[in-house]
Amino acid sequence: MKKQVWGFFCPIFLFFTIFVPTVSASSLMDFEPENSEQQADYVNPAADISLYATAAALLDADSGRVLYGKNEDMPMAMASTTKIMTCIQVLEHVSLDETLTVSAYAASMPQVKLNIRKGEEYTVRDLMYSLMLESHNDSAVALAEHVGRALLSEELGDKPVSQYTTEESRRAVAAFAGLMNAKAAELGCENTWFITPNGLDATEEVTLPDGSIAQKEHCTTAAELARIMAYCIGESEKSEEFLTITRTSNYSFYANGRNFSCANHNAFLTMMDGALSGKTGFTNKAGYCYVGALKSEGRTFIVALLACGWPNNKNYKWSDTKELMKYGIENYFFRNLTEEGVIFDESRLKPILVSEGQTDILGDAAYTALEIVGRDGSAREDGNIGSSSDLGTDVGVLETEHLLLRPDEQILVTYTVKGKLTAPVESGTQVGTIEYSVNGTVYRREIIVTADTVERIDLRWCVQQVIERFLL
Repeated sequence: MKKQVWGFFCPIFLFFTIFVPTVSASSLMDFEPENSEQQADYVNPAADISLYATAAALLDADSGRVLYGKNEDMPMAMASTTKIMTCIQVLEHVSLDETLTVSAYAASMPQVKLNIRKGEEYTVRDLMYSLMLESHNDSAVALAEHVGRALLSEELGDKPVSQYTTEESRRAVAAFAGLMNAKAAELGCENTWFITPNGLDATEEVTLPDGSIAQKEHCTTAAELARIMAYCIGESEKSEEFLTITRTSNYSFYANGRNFSCANHNAFLTMMDGALSGKTGFTNKAGYCYVGALKSEGRTFIVALLACGWPNNKNYKWSDTKELMKYGIENYFFRNLTEEGVIFDESRLKPILVSEGQTDILGDAAYTALEIVGRDGSAREDGNIGSSSDLGTDVGVLETEHLLLRPDEQILVTYTVKGKLTAPVESGTQVGTIEYSVNGTVYRREIIVTADTVERIDLRWCVQQVIERFLL
């Protein structure tokens, strides 16, 4: 009996399994800018920018996009601009109200210094203002030791810092530098390496994963220094504390029987409306360096300058900063990636044919409708997108809805979707992506998923279809 049943239904099953047409995957590039006349009349003034700095970057803090660059990816010494990373790491790891003790090593740092002394005690808060307003090198090391000692062995962690040998102090500072480098790597800074917390020039040997030894210098790039500043002023959970410290004009405190007064050396704070924060730096190797941030009409610009002159050209960094900030303010404006005329039209997504899929009527082809996940900033109602396809894309969604663009820049909208599926297919299965890019970099990604579940043709379905079609 089983052989007879299979002999009857197998031809039907094979028909629906084999003779189902397929279509190929498709790709679309369909954005035509609405401001074509404005683009034709616009002349980008970037070619006329002349800077003193050897390396420079103008960054959109919100998107991380470099709006202007000059040798922006060249690794170079960055002097005391290092201290923005020192500051944010201290803020993220200890309380401002904690008290620290000064080691002989910290007290031995060269000028510029607060002249703290071995065995003295200070609050983290007081030394943070010393660090960021006056750029004191001894305060930087004392703060780094205070955080780094917690990462050492229990014996050294319990030992009073005032009794540390020079080697033990260096180990604590190296542990803190490890935190700095880990954060830099997390931010995508591939050409940044921290050795000192104060920015003094330094070189060290590092053992690579393959066992080889490499020489590393204390360095960064203009683009990555700007990226670090973007984190400090907006992304870190301690951004408000960072801004409070770095925007303070003057700070005085009393400790160890002495009065101290710190004045902010970031002159840019009073040079342009909207100035947010910044840090200067200088060593003989690095030259004058600067990183600063400004907010204007909801836009946040960051300028980073490396090797911007040597004595007696101390003011070059201010003219370069103002020129780049002015360029950003006058030429970059928000464009909404979800506005009409830019956002991808969901109606252009046609149902996908599903081979070997069950249908309500015998002889019909199975299809699944498509929908876009993440357009409203949320996933499906069930909380997940479903199983990923083999497109090689991440299931996550980039949520950028607006981007700073020049009038002549074009948003390119592309989509890729699978041309065929094979049952079974679950609703919410990723089958494609929609990407919004400018100059080859994707700033928004939406996920295309199946809207329907399609079961695979099986014997039960074949029997049911034959009964309904021929016997009922």
